[in-house]
Amino acid sequence: MAKKKANKTRNPFYQKITDFLHKKRGKSYKSRELSRVLQVKKSDYHLFREALQELVRSGKIAKLKGGRYTSPSALQKVRGVLQMTRKGFAFVTDERTGEDIFIAASNLNTALDQDLVEVQLFGVSRGRNKEGRVLQVIERSKTTFVGTYHKSEYYGFVVPDNPKIYRDFYIPDAYAGKAKNGQKVLVEMTQWDSSQLNPQGRIVEILGYPDEPGVDVSSVALSFGLPLKFSRQVEEEAAQIRLNISPEEVARRLDLRDEIVFTIDPEDAKDFDDAVSLEKLENGNYRLGVHIADVSHFVKEGSKLDEEAMRRGTSVYLVDRVIPMLPEHLSNQLCSLQPHEDRLTFSCIMEITPEGEVVKYDIRESIINSKRRFTYEEVQAILDDENSTDPFAPVLREMHRLSRILRERRFRSGSIDFDTPEVKFVLDEAGRPVDIVPLQRLHSHEMIEEFMLMANQTVARHVVVTAVNGKPYPLIYRVHEKPDQEKLKKFREFLHALGYRIPIRSKITPSQFQSILRQIEGEKDEVLVKEVALRTMMKAVYSPNNIGHFGLAFEHYTHFTSPIRRYPDLVVHRLLKEYRNGITSRRKNHLKKQLKRICQLASERERVALEAERESVRIKQVEWINEHRDQVFEGLISGVTSFGIFVETIPYLIEGLVRIERLDDDLYIFDEKTYTLIGKEFGRQYRLGDSVKVKVASVDLERNEVDFMLVTEEA
Repeated sequence: MAKKKANKTRNPFYQKITDFLHKKRGKSYKSRELSRVLQVKKSDYHLFREALQELVRSGKIAKLKGGRYTSPSALQKVRGVLQMTRKGFAFVTDERTGEDIFIAASNLNTALDQDLVEVQLFGVSRGRNKEGRVLQVIERSKTTFVGTYHKSEYYGFVVPDNPKIYRDFYIPDAYAGKAKNGQKVLVEMTQWDSSQLNPQGRIVEILGYPDEPGVDVSSVALSFGLPLKFSRQVEEEAAQIRLNISPEEVARRLDLRDEIVFTIDPEDAKDFDDAVSLEKLENGNYRLGVHIADVSHFVKEGSKLDEEAMRRGTSVYLVDRVIPMLPEHLSNQLCSLQPHEDRLTFSCIMEITPEGEVVKYDIRESIINSKRRFTYEEVQAILDDENSTDPFAPVLREMHRLSRILRERRFRSGSIDFDTPEVKFVLDEAGRPVDIVPLQRLHSHEMIEEFMLMANQTVARHVVVTAVNGKPYPLIYRVHEKPDQEKLKKFREFLHALGYRIPIRSKITPSQFQSILRQIEGEKDEVLVKEVALRTMMKAVYSPNNIGHFGLAFEHYTHFTSPIRRYPDLVVHRLLKEYRNGITSRRKNHLKKQLKRICQLASERERVALEAERESVRIKQVEWINEHRDQVFEGLISGVTSFGIFVETIPYLIEGLVRIERLDDDLYIFDEKTYTLIGKEFGRQYRLGDSVKVKVASVDLERNEVDFMLVTEEA
């Protein structure tokens, strides 16, 4: 040990680095910049790197995101987003270092979940987690909250639905409007100056009583900040837009109105934003046409409609309704590719070999007249019937053949199949769930999926290969990073816990990940492993930087095919039109900044939409199972903890908790490494992925929580 200490003392860079960074407090430097300032010789560079690593490890200097170094005294105040827990404490992730800072309930000040805050760090012992207190709220994540209004003798208050909003809102009588005791309301925070007092608010919308039709899902939408209607200005601007197809407009477009083009969509769809066509060429190749609603023709950049679409980012598909990105006049009428109506489109027409390779393509503004509105079920029935006399049967069979070629080629390239089970609800007139139906994955679904993937890929590749001076024009890419090492490690441990000894490399490729999933196909754990594998992956996001799509194994990928319901697709359409005639370097620089902001916003709005969709599904799942308390359900153990086991019912996909106190036939010990509860006396085990039978023990409709009890053979 003494020898090692002596070596440290002889390294001249320990003192030089700390002295310099202390002198330049508040500034940060890359290692190359530091070595230049400190005049490090090439022969001494290994000592310099060693000193940097040891100083970071000992906490004498700090390493920021992006590999920059600074003095730790510059990091005493931290900015970051507050992440509340249900237990009342919170964490803030330092924007600069990515470290988590613990915030006790008593140190929250007036901050709420997801607020951007400034935190003062406390002095902590070496090796312990950092801790701090909120100095101020820099920016509120939201100022409106959904909750239940209660009226006491002296004052009114709102109890928020979200358990992470840990304080009730005091409502003065003058701000209560016509709200009645027990009603669901939307409250706006008007004042909160001190953590010693509760926040004050005013009721801005009365949703109704909790058991009234639609109130539960409206509450979910508003709690996630999703607007239930458009502003008057936006509706008026949309209403003024007309579909005028002049001879001049037709002349400048590719006229495909005589071609056999049709749409294939879900039975309840109203916004048809894609149509397809297919022709077999004399050389044996296919000419596949993917024709997308030309929304950018109607929604102009900078208009009220455009600003609202950008704010919304996406249409949101809740369990009983759609919250559209665009007003219905556009989404369901002018832009929707209705059958037997002329519609303006943007087409990606690809010549594809019998091996599935795109050898030619044409991306053009066009005009179509859809010959039919198919549902997926109608198409599947035609494909299943060899003797079908439907006039479109021949082209549908050719489409099906091509889609299988494309699908097989994609999987050979390493694309990962994350097709997980889904359910659909049958609701009565009052919005109550009367049935839960597992959704079938049909070949007709996969057919359209393959065509859309190919169009999106072709558009992205087009922008890359038509680069000017080797640099592609700016674009919104749909990207998917490789899984990080920590998540891969946990996934490996999870597989081992299930008994699968499958090696997982640290530098994993899509093909290798796909191979892992194929090894568990047909096993009883398949659904569970796929769900955990999906959580192991990074989230796909929008980015101006083309880093590829790991899950699809695509080098270039964008979103082009759904501009009615996704804002990035609308922007991609605009960019394609603009790039035909080239752009100036000034415009290019402007677009780079603009697209970065759009990507961040679109990714965030997509995340919120998915969370809202899941929450609306959860509400109906809990409501349905509450009416089936006496039923015995087949299930899989989907989680094992020290306080019990989570079970997901098959095929309804409703998850509930069997609490440890209900496992009273033994004293169960939690083995974290094998995700197993083991009975100490009799040795019975409950392992992740095991099949069990359960009944409902209790349901909490307010918190959307279900408790199960096991049904054993002995019982």
